[in-house]
Amino acid sequence: MKVEQLTCSIGAELIGVNLADAVHDDALFGEIRAQLLKHRVVFLRDQDITRAEHVAFARRFGELEDHPVAGSDPQHPGLVQIYKNPDQPMDRYENAWHTDATWREAPPMGCVLRCVECPPVGGDTMWANMVLAYENLPDEVKVKIADLRARHSIEASFGAAMPIEKRLALKAMYPDAEHPVVRTHPETGEKVLFVNAFTTHLSNYHTPERVRFGQDANPGASELLRYLISQAYIPEYQVRWRWKPNSIAIWDNRSTQHYAVMDYPPCHRKMERAGIIGDKTY
Repeated sequence: MKVEQLTCSIGAELIGVNLADAVHDDALFGEIRAQLLKHRVVFLRDQDITRAEHVAFARRFGELEDHPVAGSDPQHPGLVQIYKNPDQPMDRYENAWHTDATWREAPPMGCVLRCVECPPVGGDTMWANMVLAYENLPDEVKVKIADLRARHSIEASFGAAMPIEKRLALKAMYPDAEHPVVRTHPETGEKVLFVNAFTTHLSNYHTPERVRFGQDANPGASELLRYLISQAYIPEYQVRWRWKPNSIAIWDNRSTQHYAVMDYPPCHRKMERAGIIGDKTY
């Protein structure tokens, strides 16, 4: 296996690898996992694998999860079909920096995404290194956010355009999750800046140490949150991947954010994603 690093901060392409072999080859799978932890997102070309092989490979990391809004392949539970075509309204939630499903109490550990069909130009996906984003924060900001926690909501994102009855039912099924603003990676021990487009507010900002008067709560907390979320926008933390059919991206959802660039209407774009169940944050 040849490893070609794509940027100085995140991303590598794995060359000469067939993911179908890694389903049964423990040594090969172990090397792929090691490269994933090192580079946070790894890419492979020319992976003409079946859906069953896609699911079997992803399950080597852990059990898979379905998505309550996006549809899954009925023959392969856990394989979410992200299909876009010119005849349907575009999903506006694609083009936002986010970590998948942080509205869950235990967000996904990672994902394996395969391109089935894509436009000849456009439709790239970008990833950002949120460990580096935390490391480069000013020291005074690190002190300020060390004990902060934040709420993450599916109601305020996927549910926002739903009729109120469906939106409230979705929230009842998936109440807002609370996570630390700075997460500890469960495998590497690294500190991760863990706020994104699903984050609605800081839960425990409004304390006597931070607030002189009640009116300070909203501007102080919201401006800090907006600043923290904006760290993913910095190009030096990012990698951009151009899709081709049978290309695959595997990312560590605990230490990254990603952004699906929605610049390709009116073309088709069909992706299939296996999301791996993760751990509670701490």
